[in-house]
Amino acid sequence: MTMSNKYKVGDIVTGKVTGIQPYGAFVALDVNTQGLVHISEITYGFVKSIGDHISVGDTVRVKVLDIADNDEKISLSLRALQQKPAKRKEHMPRKSLQARVDEKDSVGFQSLKEKLGEWIEQSGMK
Repeated sequence: MTMSNKYKVGDIVTGKVTGIQPYGAFVALDVNTQGLVHISEITYGFVKSIGDHISVGDTVRVKVLDIADNDEKISLSLRALQQKPAKRKEHMPRKSLQARVDEKDSVGFQSLKEKLGEWIEQSGMK
């Protein structure tokens, strides 16, 4: 029986973590079948070290993402079985530099603005 007959894309199966590499974790699905959970499929968000999330010997539930028949590789995901985190609140857009300059100008240069007309008149009188 080939892997493609035993496992199908979309299946949720239990396996045992047999090895961890910087790029992913190997999971034995049965005696003859092993798949890879790529680092991007460990969990939502940034994963610096896979060992922070799972360890060799752990029993894990994974979802079959892909099966490559030609070389019999199975891609697995832990993340696909996790609840997607809520979107972070959108922050208010920052004021543009021009808006911040205008805001400061209206306070700091107000007295200059008021005097400017007066100074122009005085300079024309001389």
